[in-house]
Amino acid sequence: MDAPLPAPDALIRPWRTATLVASLVAAIELVLLIGAALLLLAKPLAHAMQHHAQAAAFKPAVKKAVPAPVKRVHHAVAKPKLARSATGVFVFNGNGVSGAASAAAARLSGLGYRVRGKTNAKRQDYATSVVMYAPGFEGEGRRLARDLHVKVVGPLDGMKRAALHGGQLAVVLGAA
Repeated sequence: MDAPLPAPDALIRPWRTATLVASLVAAIELVLLIGAALLLLAKPLAHAMQHHAQAAAFKPAVKKAVPAPVKRVHHAVAKPKLARSATGVFVFNGNGVSGAASAAAARLSGLGYRVRGKTNAKRQDYATSVVMYAPGFEGEGRRLARDLHVKVVGPLDGMKRAALHGGQLAVVLGAA
């Protein structure tokens, strides 16, 4: 007598299991191959990057092209129209030192200027002193800057003329 034939799905299952096992082995081999490739390539790649960084760090500086000389236009320096005794100055203390505005006002009075007032500036962290002038009083502003040995002179910037209380110039005292 003949033995009975196994069920059809029993014949298929070994192939399914074998396929899954083979796929798992292939995936593990792929991960191992990628790891080996990284280990083999990492050292030469690191050395190449290090040599490139050293070459870039020790490369001689590239000389920049010298720009063409700039032609300077000399503007006529504004001459003061008012005498010192007719020039009103308002003093702002911008350096945070107590009494600095009063000391500067006394010095300005000694030079012959009319001090219109003194107060603290909105900020107390000015690094350098500044002389500002109202429109039409650049000459007076430059003269005051010369008298006080202040290097920064400019028009009223961010300040309204009314803040000068009838004066033409403002001095903001800085740390230097």
